[in-house]
Amino acid sequence: MEELQFRKSSYSGNRQDCVEVACHPQVGAALRDTKRREDGHLEFPATEWTAFLNATRSENL
Repeated sequence: MEELQFRKSSYSGNRQDCVEVACHPQVGAALRDTKRREDGHLEFPATEWTAFLNATRSENL
């Protein structure tokens, strides 16, 4: 499997204590803690990840 390409959220700014996300081709999305990358990541199906993003965006309006 290809290595996941994690990136920090644009909301994180220059902080080092944030969550990173990666597109996961077989699942949907993967998340990990920037301070504990060695602990691995959590995977979320695309439908759940989309619902999460929609909910957080609607609350930030």
